[in-house]
Amino acid sequence: MKVSDSSIRLSIPKYIWVPYLMLLGITLGISLNIGVFVAPTIFHADDLLGTGVLTHYQEGLIMTRIFLNSNIVVNVTCVAIAIVEGYHFLRFYRDAVTFYSAFVTIWSGLLFTLYYTPQIVEFQSQGDSILENELFKNTHIASEWDFKIFVVALTILLGRYIYRKIV
Repeated sequence: MKVSDSSIRLSIPKYIWVPYLMLLGITLGISLNIGVFVAPTIFHADDLLGTGVLTHYQEGLIMTRIFLNSNIVVNVTCVAIAIVEGYHFLRFYRDAVTFYSAFVTIWSGLLFTLYYTPQIVEFQSQGDSILENELFKNTHIASEWDFKIFVVALTILLGRYIYRKIV
């Protein structure tokens, strides 16, 4: 069922709708900032500080702390998406793009914050020898892919609302 933009705007009051869209944008900005600027800077700290200052394991500990802090925002955003998009779904304001992108955003966001991050923290508690562990490497790669999926799905969700507002 295709829904007009005016019916979506009327479905949720502006005092909820505007902060919701802002939260999506803020979370997207934080996520992109971490992936594009923070992680490459931290994992190439030797280019800035010289070699031998931080080990790869120590860089990983710093990155993990950043993710732990940002996971709070991701979790709040996932809850907000579930509430708003669930409301839309129950009120028959259904759009396939927003529905599926919301589902993937929630799924990948919570998978990252509630599974991958704690798993990596657990691995890191074993010390720097964990970097050679194949299970750790695979978990880390999977978490990177999951975070990328989260960013793409969140971009599609926010972009869909912007597109529907403009067009």
